[in-house]
Amino acid sequence: MGLKKKLASREFSVLAEMETPRGVDISELVVNAQRLKGRVDAVVVPDMDYGAMRLSALAGAALMQQQGFEAVMHVYARDRNQLALQGDLLGAYVLGVRNVIVVSGEPISHCDHRKAKPVDDLDEVAILRMIRRLQEGQDLAGFELKGSPVFTVGCTLPACADRNQFDAALEQARPKVAAGADYVVMAPVFDLEQALWQLDRAKELGVPVVPTVLLLKSVGMARYMAVNEPGAKISEAMIARIRKAHDREEECLRISAEIVSGLKGAAPAVKLQALGWEHRLPAVLDLAGMRSAPAGRGEAAPYPFILQAD
Repeated sequence: MGLKKKLASREFSVLAEMETPRGVDISELVVNAQRLKGRVDAVVVPDMDYGAMRLSALAGAALMQQQGFEAVMHVYARDRNQLALQGDLLGAYVLGVRNVIVVSGEPISHCDHRKAKPVDDLDEVAILRMIRRLQEGQDLAGFELKGSPVFTVGCTLPACADRNQFDAALEQARPKVAAGADYVVMAPVFDLEQALWQLDRAKELGVPVVPTVLLLKSVGMARYMAVNEPGAKISEAMIARIRKAHDREEECLRISAEIVSGLKGAAPAVKLQALGWEHRLPAVLDLAGMRSAPAGRGEAAPYPFILQAD
């Protein structure tokens, strides 16, 4: 069953985000992914959108496909013009990738290569329209394609500190849905009550809405996000809970698991975001009571990554 059908079904799905390495040693990525074998419905691969130079999402997504996962590749225009974006999307499809999420990358000023020149050839709505046009068999120059890709396409909602901001975000999401987004991924949520309200409000978009659960790692991380990202809604009570815990890392995992459990029934899926703690994702699933493996998993392809012609 493809991601689009999974999100439309009543079964609660789990997407796990896996960062690619800063280099070509993919052993840790593969090992962390294999720990989730049969436990997640898709693996999301970001594409340097957090500001650090890494192995490309195209390579990472193709690798995840070869390892037996359904891969979801991030797409954005900070680093690529429309020619490169179209070529990468066609290449991804040929390599087995059928799912993409159109995102907005970190500004270059926040990245580790600050002398790089941003491209920003297309905005998110324009990228979504470009993907739809490729699926219709034409590139942006109007030339007919020799074979058309078929993608399940997502877009994102930003973190919102209050209802007015969330209403404004919904208005910005409507053109994305109209341009072809099949589902929407919310920013990380920590306030379950707010998340449930937002999910109910977002039903008017008419597509599945997937909240993100970000694993906190420490009191310092929680405090930083509370101060600098008010839309995250990290409470003083949550920070105090981590600070007072006998095992603070374990408490962070429990908080993530509780949020995942609380979202069951309200959302069709969650996206787990670990930012370096991918090896702790199985523990979050255990604590959330999600131990059973989804049916229909294929076997992993041989490792290391070698493309094999039919």
